[in-house]
Amino acid sequence: MLGFMDYVQDAFYEASSWDRDNSYGTLTATSRNILDFSTPEGLRFHVSSLSSPNFATSYTLGSIGLVDGSLSYLYSSLPLSKLAAKSSAVDLHNLVPSYRQLQDLRRPDEPWWWEIWHQGKRIDRREILLYGRLFLPRSTLEALCLRRLSPKTQLKVSCVSDSRLPNGGTILAHLQHDAAKHNTEYIYSTDSALFGVRGLYNFGPEPPPTHPRLEASPDATITTANEAAALAAAQTPSPPHGRFSAGGEIYYGLLNKSGGISTGLRFATLPAHAGFPYTMTLTLNPLMGNLSSTYSVLASPLLALSSRFDFNVYSYESDLQVGTELWRRKEKPLIEDLNWARSKMGQKVLDDRFNDLVNRNDMAGCLKARVDQRGGLGLLWEGRVKELLYSCGAMIDLRGGENMFRGFGVEVQYSS
Repeated sequence: MLGFMDYVQDAFYEASSWDRDNSYGTLTATSRNILDFSTPEGLRFHVSSLSSPNFATSYTLGSIGLVDGSLSYLYSSLPLSKLAAKSSAVDLHNLVPSYRQLQDLRRPDEPWWWEIWHQGKRIDRREILLYGRLFLPRSTLEALCLRRLSPKTQLKVSCVSDSRLPNGGTILAHLQHDAAKHNTEYIYSTDSALFGVRGLYNFGPEPPPTHPRLEASPDATITTANEAAALAAAQTPSPPHGRFSAGGEIYYGLLNKSGGISTGLRFATLPAHAGFPYTMTLTLNPLMGNLSSTYSVLASPLLALSSRFDFNVYSYESDLQVGTELWRRKEKPLIEDLNWARSKMGQKVLDDRFNDLVNRNDMAGCLKARVDQRGGLGLLWEGRVKELLYSCGAMIDLRGGENMFRGFGVEVQYSS
């Protein structure tokens, strides 16, 4: 389950119209969400608050052998007044990483749309998010600065300060450029003086142009502009049913004289697809000889399945993982789930309630499970009880005999 600060950061991306899925770094996000979930360790409590639309705080207390904790603070220049901060009102889909349904590409805003003029002077500003976290008793400090430079460009700088690290810490900078059709990312890290470039290209038609929606006014110019935008939207061709993407990354460390390269492909269905949503990916690391393929499908609004096959062309070693996520509603309207499946298969729905299919905030929790060919089993349950959010999970070795349980933990979150 995402922490409260990660939840607020995702809300900042959405409020600033930044597409997190249009990046090479999130090419395999769907399979990772289902197969690579982490289980809690020990007992941990999180207390968070969105004290104002621009400021958030979070405190953590845990016990894994010894008592530790952290203090976190976040500032956003973009007011997040629409964010559901109370743990009793948060949509679990926004906290539990799950199957990611890709949305249609959105063309970035024009730069002049962001301009605000007052008495002949520009008074607009670029939105920024600042985040800091102090770990106790280790006195490790994490910091993040996220700034929107333009409708297509974003700068993200993160750093860690710890006396146990070489040179006392490290800084990682990302400069991201998103043009909808393609995305480019430049990376620099002070660790080994590493430089890197990532890129992703989406095949298919160009995204339709976006138009600023002007406020209603008696002014005939504004009325005409709104009518023109509505006419352009009506003339837009039907949206694509799927998206094929290709990308890669290359990086090189100047200090250790080593580098790396990888490439990947992805095909994912879009909301216009009439059948079951699914995502397929294929990634290759030619230097290490690793080949990985994944297939994920949303079999129903409450059930997603995923599998991943890894193979090394040099050592001939392979690995197979399968996993699932199963959502549980507070109530179980079985007829609606049957209607969803029947519609995907082109059959007639059973009643008229299909149009109001899923109330996303009526979920009681989500069960995740994965198993690999070596007998490793991971289980995780994430849910809500009244005002509290909780996660409990275990790692089990099916071949471990008497020592089957490798770990167990519980996390509890409360936010206001």
